[in-house]
Amino acid sequence: MAMVELDIKQWGNNLGVRLPVAIARAAHLRADQRVSIAVEDGRVVVTPMDDAPLTLEQRLARFDPQSHGGEAMAADERIGAERW
Repeated sequence: MAMVELDIKQWGNNLGVRLPVAIARAAHLRADQRVSIAVEDGRVVVTPMDDAPLTLEQRLARFDPQSHGGEAMAADERIGAERW
């Protein structure tokens, strides 16, 4: 089993860990791959996601206005140089 000890660093308002290439290869991870991150029994578990692109219906089903700010642009007022 590949194992290393790393430091958690500040990344904007978040925390981040850079994965060494040996760990990424052992876990079959690659750049820009989507992963699911969960906490199980006090451990952080990173699981690769399916590479199939989501349909519009799947994306809309996952949309949560509360976690995405719940904002919507007002359609009844001009903000910039739009033509109506």
